[in-house]
Amino acid sequence: MTQPDRLDWTGRSLEVEIGPVAHGGHCVARHEGRVLFVRHALPGEKALVQVTEDNGGSFCRADAITVHTPSPDRVSPPCPLAAPGECGGCDWQHASPAAQRALKATVVMEQLQRIAGLDREVTVEELPGGSLDWRSRVRLAVGQGGRAGLRAHRSHRVIPLRDCAIALPGALEPVLNRSWKPGTELEVAKDGTGQVHVAEIRKDRPPRIMIGEGLAHEHAAGRDWRLASGGFWQVHPAAADTFAQVVDDWAQAPVGGTAWDLYGGVGLFGSVLARQVGPTGSVLVIESSKRAVVDGTANLADLPQVRLRVGRVERVLGSAELRAERPDVVVLDPPRKGAGKDVVAAVAAAGPDRVVHIACDPAALARDVGLFATHGYRLAELRAFDAFPNTHHMECIALLTR
Repeated sequence: MTQPDRLDWTGRSLEVEIGPVAHGGHCVARHEGRVLFVRHALPGEKALVQVTEDNGGSFCRADAITVHTPSPDRVSPPCPLAAPGECGGCDWQHASPAAQRALKATVVMEQLQRIAGLDREVTVEELPGGSLDWRSRVRLAVGQGGRAGLRAHRSHRVIPLRDCAIALPGALEPVLNRSWKPGTELEVAKDGTGQVHVAEIRKDRPPRIMIGEGLAHEHAAGRDWRLASGGFWQVHPAAADTFAQVVDDWAQAPVGGTAWDLYGGVGLFGSVLARQVGPTGSVLVIESSKRAVVDGTANLADLPQVRLRVGRVERVLGSAELRAERPDVVVLDPPRKGAGKDVVAAVAAAGPDRVVHIACDPAALARDVGLFATHGYRLAELRAFDAFPNTHHMECIALLTR
């Protein structure tokens, strides 16, 4: 039997009215019964859009090419590469910073309502420093010409850079002024002292430090930190200190108590919990990266109440040792996919009075909040931060109580 031709609008230009914002850095429009996820647009605009990707289902992807009726929130992007067909790093440079935060708040509220069934007002808070010149860590790709750059949106194509509007000033200069091996990737970090570190990433060998010492120096939560420059640290210079303060406010671990710091990295939040429980208490930091645990052990050597364990959180929590432990508070900062059913169940089974959940994806957070609700925990507090200005990303911190 001959199969019908698959519906494919790729390359078509359509006149549409732009609807509400959606999670992922685009807005929703509709045409002939199909949904279009449109980038470079804002709610309420009328625009000519071009379909960039269509897999034949109920939706396709498009870019706004010409805006006939611009939103009052529209501004000129500070970077010429924040345009259709260009760099995929920034989603919202065409919106004012205040409008960006409002769009992100709408996304968080929609995810909480749709996934967790919660109606809650959300304000996305600005971090110090403005919307440009903030990104301290950048992953670059090297194109066939040997120049480093960023990939186009949903593409492997490398766009060579002269600079980046959201990177910390001077962070990329040592990288963009020289040639590199095509096909490699570069991890660039500018640490809290202003030192730039660059590691070359190849598939056939471990990362190799090309610029700097590979040991980043940071300061947060009242402490100095030293960690591998390619290790996890918040990319916004103000984020680590801000988030640590929220954890300090909400954790309320009792003196002599027990606390867990899951997906703990080098122990930033573990250091906050250690200060709360004091020398007679206990803090367990679980982290899958061996290098992070080595760095964390060195950084927290003055806090004997802190134990650091290497391993996947779900496996360590399932050990006989921890099944017998009852923490007063649990802090968790999972990767973008969130904690998930098994980790949430294990944390709830441990019975902490309070859970502080840090999340960089609002959909994953909403799912985890809903999972915690099935175990008797409610969302008591929520703060959201614009830790990634000009992108669709944000950071949320939730307090869950029994």
